[in-house]
Amino acid sequence: MTDYDLIVIGAGAVGENVADYAHKRGLHVAIVESELVGGECSYWACMPSKALLRSGHVLAAARRVDGSAQAVTGSLDATAVLQRRNRFTSDWNDAGQVSWLEGAGIDLLRGHAVIAGERVVSVDGVEHHARAAVAVATGSLPMLPDIPGLADSAPWGTREATSAQSVPDSLLIVGGGVAACELATAWASLGSTVTLVARHSLLGGVEPFAGEMVADSLRELGVDVRLGVTPTRVGRTDGTVTTQLDDGTTVQTAEILVATGRLPRTADLGLEHVGIEPGDWLHVDDTMLVAGTDWLYGVGDVNHRALLTHQGKYQARAAGEAIAARYLGTPLHDGLWGAHVATADHAAVPQVTFTDPEVASVGLTEQEARDRGMTVRAVEYPLGSVAGAALQADGYTGRAKAIVDEDRRVLVGVTFVGQDVSEMLHAATIAVVGEVPIDRLWHAVPAYPTMNEIWLRLLETYGRATD
Repeated sequence: MTDYDLIVIGAGAVGENVADYAHKRGLHVAIVESELVGGECSYWACMPSKALLRSGHVLAAARRVDGSAQAVTGSLDATAVLQRRNRFTSDWNDAGQVSWLEGAGIDLLRGHAVIAGERVVSVDGVEHHARAAVAVATGSLPMLPDIPGLADSAPWGTREATSAQSVPDSLLIVGGGVAACELATAWASLGSTVTLVARHSLLGGVEPFAGEMVADSLRELGVDVRLGVTPTRVGRTDGTVTTQLDDGTTVQTAEILVATGRLPRTADLGLEHVGIEPGDWLHVDDTMLVAGTDWLYGVGDVNHRALLTHQGKYQARAAGEAIAARYLGTPLHDGLWGAHVATADHAAVPQVTFTDPEVASVGLTEQEARDRGMTVRAVEYPLGSVAGAALQADGYTGRAKAIVDEDRRVLVGVTFVGQDVSEMLHAATIAVVGEVPIDRLWHAVPAYPTMNEIWLRLLETYGRATD
């Protein structure tokens, strides 16, 4: 049995950060990985999906500006886009990230981890003991709906969709969330004939107008968007996938992609050996400590707080520091907004959907704020009316919405929809997290002419509504 202070299960971005932050405090750390060091984000999610999207965004942006529009006469080179995506994944070779671990002084244990008992992790039959803690950062898996014939039809999940080496002639996407909308945008821009079906509206977790605008843009891109319908049966014959829908129609495509949600990757970790139901999400406090334990941590997707890489890394920083503080006996700052907690998970989560237009949001929607009992005022303004946006693209179409808690006169939510709005999100995040008073925001002067002038317009709209 090898002893470590901390053993981290899962060497994705989240696990790497837990290990790194604890190691920087002096802990002896090992990290276990059964696949590629760098995890889902590096090879099958964030990076490859955004690489697939970026070329189409650039081309669309060029076509929206008179002068550059005349210079754009061709379509995307799909082969070049796929090759660029491959470079961002290092051709699914993790040597570079393994080298980083070695340089950081973190031991890598290759193999499948099983929690064999309290503070005991078995890696392919070899047991290792953790003096301080074990952190589970194994992420999540795609959910496969129970639709007759679907499992036998070789459906794509997000992994297959982000790593495909050729463009399918046609593609059916099942789902209306972030992954479904982004991948519909990517593959349609690369030349695939895309049909998207969703049980409800698109992007249900954000302000309703955002999903409506994305649906309109997908249709303009050529995507057949069908809302309020679901598959009832799927079959694959001779390379063609036939999908029957509950509205009585049938869709035939070369591939089918299912993006209908995620499940915790906890089923085969041996959690039953320590009294935790395998296959469940891990319930944690704000330091990521699993309920009922003083040694087990669940970080990132596995705790179901915010299934986003950046939020998982935020949790990881808190968890790594908390593990070290508890083990070394140094002060634990676990109060609201303390150094060892992930307070922002509850009401200040930023997220970007990299469709065209982009959707960038942070904090609560208007409905969520009202559901929490807040006295709310919502203000909206068309982004295209801001000088910076008009320069960004001819006929710029976009929208901004801010949610104000009237009792405290602070922002609790902001949503931007439009081209390039992702780069404006961090200012909104700082305003929400910092609970900057509305009166003080007037003194944060936006540079002219940039799209950030939308802040002034939102404040003016709010002021007129309260006068």
